Order: sequence, then C-alpha cells, then structure tokens
Amino acid sequence: MRPFLQMTMFEEHQLAGGAIAGNGEALQSLWQHHRRWVAAVLLAHKPRDAELDDLLQDVAMALVKNIHTLKDPASVKPWLRTIAVNTARSEGRRKKVADQAAPVLAESARRFADLRASTEAQQAREEGRRALEAAQTLPPEYREPLLLRAVRGMSYRHIADVMDVPMTTVETRIARARRMLRQELDRTDAETETRAAHGPRMNVGDNES
Repeated sequence: MRPFLQMTMFEEHQLAGGAIAGNGEALQSLWQHHRRWVAAVLLAHKPRDAELDDLLQDVAMALVKNIHTLKDPASVKPWLRTIAVNTARSEGRRKKVADQAAPVLAESARRFADLRASTEAQQAREEGRRALEAAQTLPPEYREPLLLRAVRGMSYRHIADVMDVPMTTVETRIARARRMLRQELDRTDAETETRAAHGPRMNVGDNES
C-alpha cells in the first residue's frame, strides 16, 4: 500500500467500499491507511493519563464492528474521526502517559515553538514532552489540527477533510495554535527561571535552638 499522502481519492473510496462490503483484507488495509492520523486525533482529545495504544485498539474494534453501517465510502474520514473523538472523550481510566508521542513531536517542537535545537536523544525527548504537555493545554479545536499537522504531517486539505471544515478554518486554527503553544512554552520557561533564581526557601526557624 502506498503512503497516505500518495493515495488518490478514488483509491481511498475504493478501499472503503471494499471494507463496507465485508472484504477483510480491505478492512485491514483501510485501518493501516488511516491509523496514524487517527492517533493524532486521539492525542488531541484523550485524557493526559490515558494510553494511546489502548485507545487505538478501541477505535480499531469499533471500526470492525460498525463499518457495515457506513453508507458512503467518501465519508470514511469524518466518520473515523467521530469514532476517535468519542473514544477519547469517553476514556475514564487514569494511567501514566506513554512516551510514544514525545519523539514524534520533538522535531515539531523545535520548529513550532522555536526551541533550541539539539542532536542528543534525551534533549529531543524532553523537548517533545514539553511540547506535548503544552499542546494539551490548548482548546480542542486548536489542539487537534496542530497535532494532525505535527504528528502526521498531513496537508491542510487532508486535515480539512478529516475535520469536515473549510481549509481556511484549518489554516487559521493552526496559526493560532502555534502562537498559543509558543506563549505557553514561554510562560513555563519563565516560571522555571524564576524558581531557579530564587532557589529553595530556607525555614529560618530550623536554625533556632
């Protein structure tokens, strides 16, 4: 199967049509074709402590169970997005956040947030972690297109198709999300510098006899 961005609209619809008709191979290919951007949607909407892999499995199961209800192969992307958003929002378990997204976001963090470039893997992971944490503070309507662009590298047109909104709306939201992300990272940097400058506070009473 060719990569997402190289598949034509006709091929996408043909693949979805086969899955709807009950072709198991087409259904598996359909999931592999859309899985990565679905992961970005889940990242944008899931609770911070939820495991991404668990949510992906839930979406895959919903796809297998409900694909026959999809009437129009051309609507598979917004349909899948709705499943992903509903799955993320219904997730109630609180677990430790997995590190899968941090390396993927590291490069985007340097580009979008103007963080200091680093070739060290640990530094890259830390930058990605900070960018992901900052992105989680954005409103969902800004967070989702930003992560679709950063994690999956999707074009504005494909993001518009997935979210079922005009491409101009996607462009505006991503631009706004980048400014908000920069502001949030600047704020956390300033707080860190302030704490470092003042140092730990000493309890004067500790030295009294």
